[in-house]
Amino acid sequence: MLDTLVNDRISEFDLHLITQGRHERLWEVLGAHTVAGGSRFAVWAPNAREVQVVGDFNDWDGTPLKAQGPSGVWAGYVRGAAPGHRYKYRIHGADGRWVDHADPLARATETPPLTASVIDESAYEWGDSAWLAGRRSDHHARPMSVYEVHLGSWRPGLSYRELADQLVGYVADLGFTHVELMPVAEHPFGGSWGYQVTGYYAPTARFGSPDEFRYLIDRLHQAGIGVLLDWVPAHFPRDEWALAKFDGTALYEHPDPRRGEHPDWGSLVFNFGRYEVRNFLIANALYWLEEFHIDGLRVDAVASMLYLDYSREHGQWEPNAYGGNEHLEAIDFLRSLNETVYRQHPGAVMIAEESTAWPGVSRPVDWNGLGFGLKWNMGWMHDTLAYVGRDPVHRTFHHDELTWPTVYAFDEQFLLPISHDEVVHGKGSLIGRMPGDRWQKLAGLRGFLAYQWAFPGKQLLFMGCELADDREWSEQAGLDWTLSGERVPDLLRDLNRVYRESPALWARDTDPAGFGWIRHDDRASNVVSFLRHADGEVLACVVNFSGVPRLNYRLGLPAAGRWDEVVNTDAHCYGGSGVGNFGAVRAEDTPADGQPYSAEVHIGPYAAVWLRLST
Repeated sequence: MLDTLVNDRISEFDLHLITQGRHERLWEVLGAHTVAGGSRFAVWAPNAREVQVVGDFNDWDGTPLKAQGPSGVWAGYVRGAAPGHRYKYRIHGADGRWVDHADPLARATETPPLTASVIDESAYEWGDSAWLAGRRSDHHARPMSVYEVHLGSWRPGLSYRELADQLVGYVADLGFTHVELMPVAEHPFGGSWGYQVTGYYAPTARFGSPDEFRYLIDRLHQAGIGVLLDWVPAHFPRDEWALAKFDGTALYEHPDPRRGEHPDWGSLVFNFGRYEVRNFLIANALYWLEEFHIDGLRVDAVASMLYLDYSREHGQWEPNAYGGNEHLEAIDFLRSLNETVYRQHPGAVMIAEESTAWPGVSRPVDWNGLGFGLKWNMGWMHDTLAYVGRDPVHRTFHHDELTWPTVYAFDEQFLLPISHDEVVHGKGSLIGRMPGDRWQKLAGLRGFLAYQWAFPGKQLLFMGCELADDREWSEQAGLDWTLSGERVPDLLRDLNRVYRESPALWARDTDPAGFGWIRHDDRASNVVSFLRHADGEVLACVVNFSGVPRLNYRLGLPAAGRWDEVVNTDAHCYGGSGVGNFGAVRAEDTPADGQPYSAEVHIGPYAAVWLRLST
């Protein structure tokens, strides 16, 4: 707490928590804080010979900081240092060199490519108390459809405040429950999309101040939209002015390059076995949740953390103490992270981007899991995109790509991601994966989205996919807002509306009893059909992945009576051919597909139909 900074010293209790790696409000002690006509600075640099603070307040001529006993923390007070002033720490490292470093706990920065930290004190008054009160309930048992956003390219040139005026209304109109923001923490290179972080405690200055970022989140919450944030604890860049060799030694990074260097990204890997480094990261997760009211974190590149041999050849990695390839310290870190977040913020959600078959990613820690709330279902994404990318005449031979994901659909608590990674690096756009002419591609996109929204798991869609742009995404070009989406946005509005009002589609996402195949083996017709049910509601989804309509298609159903057609992606209002069921079908006393009743259903080409049992 600020009142623990007395003169040039930090309380012994705070120092004890820091050295033990247990200070869950680290940002309230380290960093720059304005007090009594000046500012106090505190930084962890245990192997430094000397530490000074330089900035606008002393003409960049160093003011010495004092070592706080054996803790490795240096602290000091500078009169006249005020909010808005730029600063850095000038560190005489163990290697004998003087290097100016940005503050690891700076809460604001200069706009890149400039690299100084900036003194900041928030004066923001929040207006989202109603949202936070509702957040105390379990987000995992509620509907979640996520619109993934790269702030710099959604509409290039907008500030945080302008995004609050434009993005919030747009997402609310489409009916998404959440946005996921690609990394917002400060990063020097825009082409990294934010995944090479240098300022873990500072929202990027590219779009405005930290309080203006708070305003954006506040406006989203007031519109009933949750905010998820991409968070990058797996690695950090080598920039000398940032975390690398911070005190002249490998401080934040692991000293052994077999564990401390990432071969794919040319970056450094955190030393997850060091208490103070773990504290830096866990406190950072709490910081975003507490200071910015973020509703959850999507943890990037978890697989790279779990395996010592990730992207490493024989001889490039060292086994753990038991001879295995598991990164035991990183595993312990992730468990501690999730336990701490859920203890402090039980209504938040922790999401793992994890691409392997590691067991129990979303299982509680006391059940020997990693403790995440959700895991990205990368297997579903790869298999389904491979299937829809094929010409219908070939899909018959790859039908298992649709059905195999249900074998493991309930092994974890899954989110189905169609993310930025699927529309870059030569992969093309989402609609560009669909075969055929423009009409067929649009029909295929509509049917795919309805299939995704009905499949067990939460949903995520990257911005711009709704615009049906043939180009793949570029962070420099931004989205093409001259496109209308050709009625795909109209479909998304209806998918989100029906999804939110239908517990069958989300209340039992992780329960096998909430899902059942009607028919999974009609490969000759390229058709799959299944049931979703919860709380007395039953919804049937049938998808025709062929390029011809399926008329009078006999569909087994579990109950007699009227089944309302609540979604039909081939409807004229979405640009389809108009094959449909006049709003409903009636189930007859004719068994089919292992069900006691059935109805004849008309399904357009590349189309999905949702039927809800009428009450």
